[in-house]
Amino acid sequence: MQRAQLPPPSPSRHLAARGLGLAAAFAVVLPLPAAAAEKKPDATPTTAAVLAATRPGDWRMLDAQDTLYLELPQGRVVIELAPAFAPNHVANIRALAREHYYDDVAIVRAQDNYLVQISDPDAKDEAKRRPVKTAKASLPPEFTTPWNARIAFTALPDRDGYAPEVGFSGGFPAARDRKAGRAWLPNCYGTVGVGRLNAPDSGSGAELYVTIGTPPRQLDRNTTVVGRVVQGMDLLSALPRGSGRMGGYDRPEKRPPVQRIRVAADVPGNERSALEVLRTDTPAFRAWVESQRNRREPFYVAQAGHVDVCNLPLPVRAVQPSP
Repeated sequence: MQRAQLPPPSPSRHLAARGLGLAAAFAVVLPLPAAAAEKKPDATPTTAAVLAATRPGDWRMLDAQDTLYLELPQGRVVIELAPAFAPNHVANIRALAREHYYDDVAIVRAQDNYLVQISDPDAKDEAKRRPVKTAKASLPPEFTTPWNARIAFTALPDRDGYAPEVGFSGGFPAARDRKAGRAWLPNCYGTVGVGRLNAPDSGSGAELYVTIGTPPRQLDRNTTVVGRVVQGMDLLSALPRGSGRMGGYDRPEKRPPVQRIRVAADVPGNERSALEVLRTDTPAFRAWVESQRNRREPFYVAQAGHVDVCNLPLPVRAVQPSP
């Protein structure tokens, strides 16, 4: 496969009435102008206010069967899988994790402003590559999925250059083409996708990539997207960049090790990362989107009135784990 600090969240501008000075031509005393009009409260609350007003039902726990723990020496990366969009690849990735295929693999590539790639370092050497036991070695692509009205989709009000319509589906940034009857997951920051060769059916999930830069939306409908990072992106984005071709590490000892990838359901409850994410099918989510489209925090002097689907990092919070 071919493989800042943002400013803080800003004030709206208020209009105030201005008195007009007027000369008293005939010694006529004119009344003083009316007092400045009261400032009206902003119609759009701040992002923090929206989240503070959420109720327990506005959040959902990650499904342990659809959650992966990518264990690095530096810590844990939590990945939520998207079986509604790539059911066969998600099932294969679970199988690979459960047969310990990912134990002691490596990050073989870290290309600046693009992606990191997780793979068996010996995958190209038939004599050394690790065998696949219960999982499949390759799968037909799942670049898109059939769309129908039963698929939950919260559309964004703003246009997108890569799809007729974008929004969120089941907690994931999503795109759809209703005329073509297809939906897919765009390649946003934190996207987890399946590496492949030129042949569309050459991927299986044995090789995974995570986007760490500007969203490479040209990959949309050209790779199978299987999920997104929910927690731990800082661990991946801070990895040293590879100096070889396309960000590959030119020497084996430079490759950051991967200890293992596990399905959260296979991890004892007291070792799991108890996380909730904001549901994307609620009025609270729509209010949160609007608070991102028009930022009302003190830093901002102008509101964009627009938001990109890849510029909406879904809120995540830690909760007390179940006993």
